[in-house]
Amino acid sequence: MTDIQIKRVYEQPAPTDGYRVLVDRIWPRGLSKEQAALDQWARDLAPSTALRKWFAHDPARWQEFQKRYRAELADQTHELDELLRRARKGRLTLVYGARDTSHNQAQVLKQILESQGGTGTRGTGTK
Repeated sequence: MTDIQIKRVYEQPAPTDGYRVLVDRIWPRGLSKEQAALDQWARDLAPSTALRKWFAHDPARWQEFQKRYRAELADQTHELDELLRRARKGRLTLVYGARDTSHNQAQVLKQILESQGGTGTRGTGTK
């Protein structure tokens, strides 16, 4: 059983967040490390710079972004397994900086981790 939530980094951290992981490649503007209250910064799990710039949080590109991002994550099985272990121990909060709460990498990561949570399988859902 996994307990995974997502939260914008600009929202107030809470004790109920559990283990907080930033899943952005670049540090959020105007925020100190203390304000972010992170346990980990998983830069390697963030979309590549090229993919992030291509997507530009355009909802029309969301489906293709998910496909490309999952493909990028295919080589990150160790890092994904580590997050899954954390989620099995207690609440895991994937923290992101995007304004769009529906179309961001944390949503995709949450889906991937939850799909692996019950089965113990690895991978990102790509073929």
